[in-house]
Amino acid sequence: MAKAYWVAAYRSVSNPDALAAYAKIGGPAIIAAGGKFLVRGIPTAVYEAGQTERTVVIEFESVAQAQAAHDSADYQAALALLGDGAVRDIRIVEGF
Repeated sequence: MAKAYWVAAYRSVSNPDALAAYAKIGGPAIIAAGGKFLVRGIPTAVYEAGQTERTVVIEFESVAQAQAAHDSADYQAALALLGDGAVRDIRIVEGF
């Protein structure tokens, strides 16, 4: 079974306090669901249409595990705290 990667690219952050509240419980919820943070921060370089905004990459054992983490009650509680405090693009991609 191929690993899966949850990739989050933040387009903008309008409420840093909401982002901090989200991260406080969202990170632990993802880890508890089997996620391993590989990348978390601002890019050191961007090309083409890239944006210098926060990027997060999380590794999971499978696509199903990544989806279950996202859909879990604990992670959904974190999303409720984030609200409209950030605009993000989240993708789950299967590795090879």
